Amino acid sequence: MFGEIADRYDLANHLLSGGLDFLWRRRAARLIRGWQPGRILDLATGSGDLALTLRRACPEASVIGADFCPPMLSVARRKGLKHLVAADGLQLPFSDAAFDAVTIAFGLRNMASWPGALAEMRRILHPGGHVLILDFSVPLPPLRWIYRPYLHHVLPRVAALLTGKKAAYDYLGDSIEQFPQGPAMCVMLEDAGFEEPLCEPLSGGIVSLYTARRV
Repeated sequence: MFGEIADRYDLANHLLSGGLDFLWRRRAARLIRGWQPGRILDLATGSGDLALTLRRACPEASVIGADFCPPMLSVARRKGLKHLVAADGLQLPFSDAAFDAVTIAFGLRNMASWPGALAEMRRILHPGGHVLILDFSVPLPPLRWIYRPYLHHVLPRVAALLTGKKAAYDYLGDSIEQFPQGPAMCVMLEDAGFEEPLCEPLSGGIVSLYTARRV
């Protein structure tokens, strides 16, 4: 599915979010910069937008992007990212404690096992390292009353015009509704062996940014 929309993925993201996706990535990068990591893995890097933002925000860090979709990695490579790895988020080809920080933007929701993916992130983080998860969430009323019709009816139709793949964006809405958010995601992080989980709603709760530290 992601391979089929790879060439128009960025255009769809920018237009359908009204450009807010740039602000979300910048907020994530500011948090990461405060941790002063030496090695960062951007998991489910896709077209590489977050990895590029991290590279600018943390010029002294080594930023590696990993994704299991070769067409998306090809887009990231064309944008200038050199350190890219084709990898399954549930079986990462990295040694234990290899990274200071792991980020994943709009990717954990698509993993076959959320706890399994979190366990792999913890494994490759050194003790005291940080994880950052950026993903969609369902805002509280009254914004929810506007957001849900947009998510399930307007967005898929507009996306179909941009990408020719309406089914991919029907899936998007369904996956957002099913994804743990807020306190539920914080509990999942604790169950995976992380501590001090925090949730920061962005843009009225359309997106949530989660951070935690490996025990």
